[in-house]
Amino acid sequence: MRRTLLPGRRVVPDILHFSSNEFLALSLTRNLIFDLQKQFTVYLVLESAIQGRQTMRRLAPNLCLVIVLAASSFSARADENKSGGSSASLVPRARIECSLKRKPGEPLDPPSTAAIPHAESFIASEHFKEDITPTAPVKISWLGATFARRFAVKVEAADDTSLQTHVLNNPSNSGQILGELGARAESKLADIWCLLRLQANGESGALQTNSAPNLFFVRDGAGDLGVVDALWGGAGWEIGASPVGNQRAWTSGTRVFSH
Repeated sequence: MRRTLLPGRRVVPDILHFSSNEFLALSLTRNLIFDLQKQFTVYLVLESAIQGRQTMRRLAPNLCLVIVLAASSFSARADENKSGGSSASLVPRARIECSLKRKPGEPLDPPSTAAIPHAESFIASEHFKEDITPTAPVKISWLGATFARRFAVKVEAADDTSLQTHVLNNPSNSGQILGELGARAESKLADIWCLLRLQANGESGALQTNSAPNLFFVRDGAGDLGVVDALWGGAGWEIGASPVGNQRAWTSGTRVFSH
């Protein structure tokens, strides 16, 4: 049928015509459209030929706009997951046995002759001191102010320890690493000192000495969990500390210790 144009009026063409394939694409992306409509609403002003007045109709974006915005949405969500929700990806390595009850290199007594074990006190302030002289039990070239304030005041039981080593594959902050380790993450200052004694002058061993950090999760004097990092600086060990909520990303290759 032929359409007659009346003076002073114009006919608005049909808004959109979709093929069956386009409707299928829209159906498959209906969840995305629902999310996108919250942020992107297209209002078209239509002149009604029947009622002779303007009405506002809310229409979904066309197919091309849907595809563009969907790709943008996927990209944004991928970035969010990458920055905030990625796994620490810890790879387990060797388990280390260490004892403060004997000198480094001294063999364990046979069980039949060993004395009855008893707990000894480990006073952190008596061990963690800046000292790089040849007679230092462990060469320590630097102690961080946070470590001195929060951790050097601790007194712990000095027991034999067994620690699991891990290597960090992806840059991750302390919270992500802690989340992956779970309940076994926590260790003690006495454990750190035990390992430091075995590498007092930067010898090779369980602790890295290639300027990469070694991480431990330890409770401070107030009972709050924190991060203690030990790094060999060339002249001696550098011992620092930070809150577990710190967003600093530890680099790939960082060695992490846990029980």
